[in-house]
Amino acid sequence: MRAPLFWSTPPERPGWQARALISLAWLWRLGGRWRCRAVVPYRAPVPVVCIGSLTAGGAGKTPMAAALIGRLVAHGRRPHVVSLGHGGHIDGPHGVNPVQVDPDRDTAADVGDEPLLLAALAPVWVARDRAAGVRAAATAGAELILMDDGFQNPGVVKDRSIVMVDAGAGFGNGRLVPAGPLLEPIAEGMARADLVMLVGAAAERKAALARWPALAGALPARLAPRETGLSLAGERVLAFAGIGRPGRFFSTLKAMGAEIVEAVPFADHAAYPQAVLRRLQRQARAAGAMLVTTEKDAARLPAGFRREVVVVQVHLEPERWDELDHILAPH
Repeated sequence: MRAPLFWSTPPERPGWQARALISLAWLWRLGGRWRCRAVVPYRAPVPVVCIGSLTAGGAGKTPMAAALIGRLVAHGRRPHVVSLGHGGHIDGPHGVNPVQVDPDRDTAADVGDEPLLLAALAPVWVARDRAAGVRAAATAGAELILMDDGFQNPGVVKDRSIVMVDAGAGFGNGRLVPAGPLLEPIAEGMARADLVMLVGAAAERKAALARWPALAGALPARLAPRETGLSLAGERVLAFAGIGRPGRFFSTLKAMGAEIVEAVPFADHAAYPQAVLRRLQRQARAAGAMLVTTEKDAARLPAGFRREVVVVQVHLEPERWDELDHILAPH
């Protein structure tokens, strides 16, 4: 689903839709509190590090997971990842989760695009029941488990939690779902976080800190294109993206020097029917442009079509690693 526009209005001017939904937002919060009290969380025999957010939608959680996997593997550690598998539909034997992702066999339609990307770096478990996924990962020999999302899920004890914040989006209009993008009140979420990461360009981070004082002390980070030898400088491109914030990808392309003739946003985890792909092809040919998309979107494209698209890979770069290394250190 694509986030409603009123979610991104200034907190001091939330819009009539947010005001009309405030009662439902408090019902959401009461439901979350009841769930926390009703569930006995599972404590894994190995450390569990949760990478989550306070808002619905993309905040850089999966790029953070990829960066942490690389750091852990470089130090000889054996991380596994547990993911909900957004966009996938696979279940284990007889419909019982969890399922370990096989990147040579599974598709994004099976397990979701993000698990498929991470499975190239470390073992990944897709589980609708996060506690079952964590249990499976520990049984399979994980030395440390990264939970991609699930900060508000009460089913697993988190030894450490990293909260990701997109500097360009911040906390939107500051309201709880469905009146706004917040999954819980800011103060409550910040109190449970061991580390907050503010992801964006320097100007975006400065603006976010001015608007949201709670972000003071957050660790700065940015998303940057991988050095692949690919140059888009001066190239005419038709860009499309179905991620949490497509605009962030389009800004990356502009920073790379690309001339964007058209930018087509889709909902996060959007499927790409043949009719949509053919339309994108026609538009690109008519404009004399190449098709460009994200690595996450490419995972959802048919293999034949993927060969016609330039895929831009990005990675997350923390400003420093000392605080993250402390979270990842054996305790």
